[in-house]
Amino acid sequence: MEPANQFLIKEEKVYSGALSCRGCGWALLVRHLSSILGDETVYVVPASCFSIIAGPYPMNELRGTIVHTVFAAAPATATGVRASLDRQGKKDVTVAVLAGDGGTFDIGFQSLSGAATRGENILYICNNNGAYMNTGIQTSTATPYGAITTTNPSANYKKTWPKDLMGIIASHNIPYAATASLAFIEDFRNKVQKAKEVEGFRLLMIDGPCPPGHKSEPDQSITIARLAVETRLFPLFEVEHMNYRINYNPKEFVPVEECLKLQGRFRHLFKNGSKEILEEIQQHTNNYWERLRMLESNSN
Repeated sequence: MEPANQFLIKEEKVYSGALSCRGCGWALLVRHLSSILGDETVYVVPASCFSIIAGPYPMNELRGTIVHTVFAAAPATATGVRASLDRQGKKDVTVAVLAGDGGTFDIGFQSLSGAATRGENILYICNNNGAYMNTGIQTSTATPYGAITTTNPSANYKKTWPKDLMGIIASHNIPYAATASLAFIEDFRNKVQKAKEVEGFRLLMIDGPCPPGHKSEPDQSITIARLAVETRLFPLFEVEHMNYRINYNPKEFVPVEECLKLQGRFRHLFKNGSKEILEEIQQHTNNYWERLRMLESNSN
């Protein structure tokens, strides 16, 4: 068994004074990510919460180089950075995109697919907090069914299912893609290390706690993230060249409502007459989990 302190951050790569909200997933994500990727990493950041958290020029939250770019172009910008570094003989320098779900699932999806199709040597990190949180909590195609946002308020809650980004990106037959959670930090760090060492296009999708957008208490962020995995709302798995592997199998059945009830964006589902919606979410979650198990069993 590995020593307990193996996954502690030995040297901080993040400076104090970050502009993140209390309980923000970005802050913890970047602390661990940067401690593995190192000082020479070039981070490409499209419009997102992290473009604010990192600080305006000339400030920089990370020990590394940050290149800010427009919403739709992070993978394209990263492609250019990668080509420039390669021409300078700096092939060992990691180029990492730090994007939210809006810049990944929606506005940046075309350039994401293009970079994956070309096999660009880029590490793409998506902090999936389920909405356009930086610009006012608007719905994205990652927003969960049943959630309230500023563009789907009150009785007009989100009534479509989120896009299966992992299934879509896996269909590009890239060398590595995985989901990770900040509540399972050992699994997260192992996947970052693995992704760092793989050559080609690779993607990590992280479940991103967001107290303002999820309408939750800041000290509940990790609890909610852990429940998302335990309820199978956010399963942990890897895909290598379209071969699936589940990394964590919950030992007991935990109903999805245990995770949802801690988030104010789902509060309306626990009022009279909303039981059927909770049942729909539970069934959809069960079906997705069974699909993952089938994909795993059919993998080489």
